[in-house]
Amino acid sequence: MKVSSAILSVLATVLAVSASNPHDNRALIGRHSRISARSSAPVGKVVKRKRCKPRPTGIHNGPGSSPAPAPSSTKAPSTSVKAAPTPKPEPKPEPAPAPAPPKSNNNGLLNVKSNCGNIGATRQITHTSGPNGGIDWLNCGVTGGGWTPPFIKVSDVVSVSLSGAINSGKGPFLACSKFVHLFEQYGGQFGIPPIMLASFAMQESSCNPNTVGGGGEQGLMQITKDKCGGAPGGNCRDPDFNIRTGAKFFADTLNGNGGDLLLSIGSYNGWRKGLTVGQATAAARSSCCRCQNNLDYLHQFLNGWMQNINAYDSSLRLGKFFNLDVCN
Repeated sequence: MKVSSAILSVLATVLAVSASNPHDNRALIGRHSRISARSSAPVGKVVKRKRCKPRPTGIHNGPGSSPAPAPSSTKAPSTSVKAAPTPKPEPKPEPAPAPAPPKSNNNGLLNVKSNCGNIGATRQITHTSGPNGGIDWLNCGVTGGGWTPPFIKVSDVVSVSLSGAINSGKGPFLACSKFVHLFEQYGGQFGIPPIMLASFAMQESSCNPNTVGGGGEQGLMQITKDKCGGAPGGNCRDPDFNIRTGAKFFADTLNGNGGDLLLSIGSYNGWRKGLTVGQATAAARSSCCRCQNNLDYLHQFLNGWMQNINAYDSSLRLGKFFNLDVCN
């Protein structure tokens, strides 16, 4: 096999180089170390290393990533998560206001359809008039062909409240102070204003529970003996029994009269439709003078007691008939 002269020339050169550089193991190891320490960067470029800065705490690189660890520092790490606001307490519902006493719709004067002429109501209380009408209107027909009571309802009447009368510290109802809770209890039970029940007590007995009338009427509201069944210990003057019985009797009377208030108040004193002056005063000539019907009753009741006015006060004595005076 023939070898070209060119190839032989190259081989000769290589052999000459190898002979001039002996194979030293330490030199090879050092060379290898320098090669492994070199950067892979292109020749001729200087690579500068960047100093790593700690990533701020709480910053996320994206969904599913974890925040970088906080650098050691004495300063508390900041956070980008705000605390949830403290919920405001829900406002407590305000209690319902207590029911106000019924108010008249007439600016302090009785105002109803009249079948007996002028009502004669006055804001100032006089001997014969007041906010619930004049005595001649209340007694319509008594001095003529007979009593024809104008129709009014409980809600039409102008009055003060019993609590207001007591709290005023003056007026006739101070005599009823011990029994106010009973008037309120049974007034509520039977649907009658407490001031109205207390007015019966003032009219009938001056709120004296031990009063006995000329016809044997008993206690605060002067109930008749036929209503005393079931009284505790047979005592018809027991205040609780007496007021409860009187309140029920009046409520039943009012309901039986279709809400006709004047007829019902009059009935408590023995009035009836068609009553005349002669009939009302007939008992004056009998052994029971006080069994007469008091012809000033309605005016004294509605324009006196129910306004916290003493109807029997001599300085403003209410009425014009005073037919019971002959019994003194």
